[in-house]
Amino acid sequence: MLASIIRTVVPVVVGVLLGWAAKVGLDLPEGAVAELVTVAITGAYYALGRWVETWWPAGGRILLAAGLTGKKPNYDLAA
Repeated sequence: MLASIIRTVVPVVVGVLLGWAAKVGLDLPEGAVAELVTVAITGAYYALGRWVETWWPAGGRILLAAGLTGKKPNYDLAA
C-alpha cells in the first residue's frame, strides 16, 4: 500500500511545483486556470513517468516514486 501512496503523491507534488514554476512570468488568475494548469502538468508528468517505466524501469521509479520505493503497486482483485 505504501508503494501506491508514494506513486500517487510524488507526481502530484511534482505537478504542483511545475505548475508554480509555469506561472512565473505569466499573469494567470489564482483560481480555476491555475488549478487546471497544475492538473494538466500532473497528468502529463504521470503519463511520462509510466511511459519511461515501460522502457527503463529504474527511470520510472525515479520519476514516479522519487526512488523511495522499487515496488509497483499490487492491486488484489479478491478484496
